[in-house]
Amino acid sequence: MNRFPESPRVSRRMDAVQAPIIPVVAELIRQNPGTISLGQGVVSYPPPPEAFAQVARLAEQPELNKYQAVYGVPDLLAAIAQKHETENGFSINDNHRVVVTAGGNMAFMNAVLAICDTGDEVILPTPYYFNHEMALTMIGARAVCVPTDAQYQLDLDAIAAAITPRTKAIVTVSPNNPTGAVYPEAALRAVNALCRERGLYHISDEAYEYFVYGDAKHFSAASMAGSAEHTISLYSLSKSYGFASWRIGWMVIPAHLMEAVNKVQDTILICPPVASQFAAVGAMQAGAAFRRDKLATLAAVRAHVMRELNALEDFCVVPPADGAFYFFLRLQRDWTPLALVQRLVREFKVAAIPGTAFGVNDACYLRISYGALQPEAVAAGIGRLVKGLRALASEVAPSSAS
Repeated sequence: MNRFPESPRVSRRMDAVQAPIIPVVAELIRQNPGTISLGQGVVSYPPPPEAFAQVARLAEQPELNKYQAVYGVPDLLAAIAQKHETENGFSINDNHRVVVTAGGNMAFMNAVLAICDTGDEVILPTPYYFNHEMALTMIGARAVCVPTDAQYQLDLDAIAAAITPRTKAIVTVSPNNPTGAVYPEAALRAVNALCRERGLYHISDEAYEYFVYGDAKHFSAASMAGSAEHTISLYSLSKSYGFASWRIGWMVIPAHLMEAVNKVQDTILICPPVASQFAAVGAMQAGAAFRRDKLATLAAVRAHVMRELNALEDFCVVPPADGAFYFFLRLQRDWTPLALVQRLVREFKVAAIPGTAFGVNDACYLRISYGALQPEAVAAGIGRLVKGLRALASEVAPSSAS
C-alpha cells in the first residue's frame, strides 16, 4: 500500500489565507468594459519629476547596480531621518532604527516575522486592512479582531480585554484603510501606553499620514517619550508621492529588533530596489510643495463624494472619514456584499470593494476609494454608485453570486 499522497499539496497555512479581493474585483471589471472603479486604493498622479531625475545616478555610478545595504542606501536613510525630525516629532538614533522595505506591506511582514512565533496573537481593530490579517495567517499567528465603535474609532476597553498571554502586538492604522477614520492623539497615546504596560509592541501603520482633512491631525506614536522600545512605525511612499509600483516604504523599529528584521529582509529581498530608492530620494526632495496641490484636489473630490452620498442617507450610513481617501459605507439592507458588488459592476458599470474583505460581517459594507481617478471620473463613478444603490434598494435584495 502506498503510504504517500498522490500529489503535492498547498500548505494548510495558505489554504487558510483569504483570497485577495482586489484581483477578484479587477477581473470582474475586465469582464465588464466601461466600468469605473472606485475600488483600488491608489492615487491618480505620478511621482514628481525629481524622482525620475535621481534614477539617472545609476548610470553615472556603476557600483550602484550591485547589491547595496540590506537596510537602505545612505541618501534615502538621510532623507527619512530629516523627514521624521521635521514632520513626525522624533529623531532617528540608537533607539529608533530605519529599515527601507519594498513597500508598506513588506514592512508589516518584516515586523510580524521578527516578533511572532507560531500561535502568537496580534490585535487588529476591525474593519482591518486585509493584507495585515493575511500576513498573520501566513506565518501561523492569529489575528484577534476587536470591533471599533459606530464611528470606526478605537474601543480601548475592548482592546485591553482582548489581551492574552499570547498577545504580541496591537496594530493601529491611522489615517485608516478602509474607513478613512483618523484616530485622535489621545487614543493612540492610550494604545501605546497599554503596550508599554503589558509588554507588547505597538505597530503603528502611518501609510496615509499626509491625507487628513479639516481639523483632523495625524499623530505618530513614536514621538511619545519612552515609546522607542516597543513601537514599530510603518511608512510608505506609494500614496503620498504616486509611488505605488516603485515599491518603497520603510519601518522605524526598536534597536533590539534590527538583527531579526535584517535576517528577514536579507532572506526575502537582499536589499530594496536601488533605482527605486534613488527615485524616492528625489520624491522626498519635492516634499510638501508637491503634495500640497494633490491633497487640495483630493479634498475637493472628497467634498463632492460626501454631497453625493447624502442622497442615500435613508439607508446608507457614512461615518466620518477625515483621512486617507476612503469611505466605508454601512448599508441598511439585507444584501450579500460580494453579490452587491457584482450587480453594481454588471448593471451600473461601477465597482467598489465588499466589506467582508476587511473582516466585518455583521451588516453589508462597501469600501469606496476616491483617490485613483481624475476628479471628473470620480464624479461619474459616484453618480453611478448612487444611482445603482438607489435602484437596488427599491427592489428585492441581490441574490448570492452564482
